[in-house]
Amino acid sequence: MNGMTVKAGTWNRMRNHLTTLGFHSTSLCHQFRDVLRAACSSKYPDTSPKHLRKQIDVTVSRCRTTGERKNKTAAKFGIVMFTLFTLLCRVHILEAQPHSTEEVRVGPHDRKAYFGELHVHSQNSFDSYFNSVRVSPEDAYRFGSGESIPHFSGERVQLSTPLDFMAVTDHAMYLGVLPKLDVDDNPLGRLEVAKRIRSSEPKIEFSELWNILFPDPSKEPDLPGDLVDASIRATWREYAVLADKYYRPGIFTTLVGYEWTAATDNKGLHRNVIFRSTMGLPAIPFSAQDSINPEDLWDWMDAIRASGTELLAIPHNSNQSDGLMFPLEQWDGSPLDRDWSEQRIRNERLVEVTQIKGTSETTPVLSPNDEWAGFEIFDERMGTGGVRSQPRGSYVRDAYLSGLELSSQRGFNPYMFGMIGSSDGHNSNGPVEENNYTGKMADIDGTLTLRRTSGSGIARHNWSLSASGLAGVWSEENSREAIYDALERREVFATSGTRIRIRMFGGWDYPSGLMEEPKWVSVAYRNGVSMGNVLPPSEDAAHSAPIFVIWAVKDPSSAWLQRIQMIKGWVEEGEAKQQVYDVGCSDSLTPDPVTHRCPDNLATVDTKTCDYSKSRGDVVLAVRWTDPDFSPAQDAFYYARVLENPTCRWTTWDAHRLGLPLLDTVSPTIQERAWSSPIWYRPDT
Repeated sequence: MNGMTVKAGTWNRMRNHLTTLGFHSTSLCHQFRDVLRAACSSKYPDTSPKHLRKQIDVTVSRCRTTGERKNKTAAKFGIVMFTLFTLLCRVHILEAQPHSTEEVRVGPHDRKAYFGELHVHSQNSFDSYFNSVRVSPEDAYRFGSGESIPHFSGERVQLSTPLDFMAVTDHAMYLGVLPKLDVDDNPLGRLEVAKRIRSSEPKIEFSELWNILFPDPSKEPDLPGDLVDASIRATWREYAVLADKYYRPGIFTTLVGYEWTAATDNKGLHRNVIFRSTMGLPAIPFSAQDSINPEDLWDWMDAIRASGTELLAIPHNSNQSDGLMFPLEQWDGSPLDRDWSEQRIRNERLVEVTQIKGTSETTPVLSPNDEWAGFEIFDERMGTGGVRSQPRGSYVRDAYLSGLELSSQRGFNPYMFGMIGSSDGHNSNGPVEENNYTGKMADIDGTLTLRRTSGSGIARHNWSLSASGLAGVWSEENSREAIYDALERREVFATSGTRIRIRMFGGWDYPSGLMEEPKWVSVAYRNGVSMGNVLPPSEDAAHSAPIFVIWAVKDPSSAWLQRIQMIKGWVEEGEAKQQVYDVGCSDSLTPDPVTHRCPDNLATVDTKTCDYSKSRGDVVLAVRWTDPDFSPAQDAFYYARVLENPTCRWTTWDAHRLGLPLLDTVSPTIQERAWSSPIWYRPDT
């Protein structure tokens, strides 16, 4: 029996039943996978098709990460239902087709949302190790896949729901060197400076360690360059081995990456570099010790890509760059040009818009008419004791606007980023859950008391850090290639840590009842473009304005959705402008036609108990919207932002656990949110 296929209708019915049951237990999901695989392979042991095994893995992944039924009764019911579907598999799903080897085709309309983390550090990052982090890259993958791992606090930490994909991105500078200095059974550990670092009398200060790692160029270094280089190369090779060890296609995807940690005068230019494969990796990562010029990083990336290895860089913490992350001139001060723009777009397809050191979407200074612009702002340049970062050139919406100006004036736009979130956690974990926040880095803020009372060179006040964020992608499957390809094509979204799913399309011919159609996604792809793309002008004069469809679903474990907003930027008479439209309101409310704002849905949160409204808001918001102020001659961008009802911020949860009053220096509540990637409109496309 060759060429087994799945009856599409039968499989879809089975898959829909499974994914609507809402299972919560990871172990049960794995049992379901094994039972279904066994049933199918016992019937046809040598011919069970690859696409069926892939569908099983995808279903199990959704089983783990979706649904609101978390009680034992639902889980037991699920076992019974799954057994029935196992019989269905043996009797009905597989049928012999000896003259065909064609598999079921998977298209864009089959893409699902997957959540991941592309920015996490372990003890192999020098700042983590110095600040008492003693958990490894392997621990990070275990954490991401749903296991508990040790923590500085003495507790074990664990996500409430496992991730779908993850990259461990330790600093390339001195990658894994400090752990080796701390033991005496290797060449680095036998150095005199290593013995000094290991000594606890007196404990070495960070400033002294910094001088050891980054000495005056005129002095002989304490750490021989050849030993350091050999150590970094050996450690770097381990990352591919670990990524392959923990890679479970359909369940948990692992990507290889690292952080390029460049800064000048405490102005951050940091990027995470992510690779498509574990094969063909460079022998050693390009670090800020090689160059702090991003243009040199892009040159290196171009050379690696020319050798056959795909990779991309993701800027983060632009909010701390003092305007250098999104400049209007090249590194040497010369004007931006088309070559510079194309090289940046080629290498930097995405931007990390939210993380533990704040959200970089925009600020009230740059967007005074956006009432939600002040979300989790952290604008201090790191290590300066409170010196503020210049807003212009430091925030993503401002970069989008600068890109439009460059496009309309000079014909190129270097700032066409998709948006993701990630955590930048330094404890081999991503502390993105408000009620499960465990701090950024060990002895800086790794306990309730430290978070309440202390600060550091990272933040003067630990309470100013955020429990954020996550990367979301729309992908045909949860595999290394498919996840990377979604990142590359910018069909991605960012969240502040919640698992809201959001997608957006733009086109010229979306019918009014589209969102009610069962196959609306297929129509949206066919008649338009998905987020992350450029919408060309319409060739039909009857189309007076573009139509956008936006769809969002709440996190099963968080508050209900309050509103969907469209953020538009455009250039009018040479000046960049912006507007926020509420386009979808919960509770059957409608936006005011003049203010473009939804009425208050009266959702509340009790900060004494952290109970929030469960009778206000919507599970799903679906909107078809036409720009009422469109001009076909103006460059523009559009991205969607969806807000939850208010819930308690992590600082409020900490205060309750300590039995202390709420802080008056930070809001006790938060409106979790998600951002789509933009769709750009260009008149000359």
